[in-house]
Amino acid sequence: MTDTPPDRLSTNHRSPFFQQDLLERGIGIRFKDGVRHDVEEYCISEGWIRVALGKKVDRNGNPLTLKLSGPVEAWFERPAASDADEG
Repeated sequence: MTDTPPDRLSTNHRSPFFQQDLLERGIGIRFKDGVRHDVEEYCISEGWIRVALGKKVDRNGNPLTLKLSGPVEAWFERPAASDADEG
């Protein structure tokens, strides 16, 4: 695995951008000079994040999300399992 997070990643298992192995490493998100811990999905190249809108859900039980635009920076919080075995 690489130490660079993907351009786009989602926590929703129905999304084509969902990758469980990357999410298990932990993803840190800096958005507009603040660290966010409530990000549902992000895209670095397009410059946006999606966050849950409180506890509101749609009729299917999925959380309602709000798309926020601005500069996005992502990093892994833990090294890959293969990196940890080598060191």
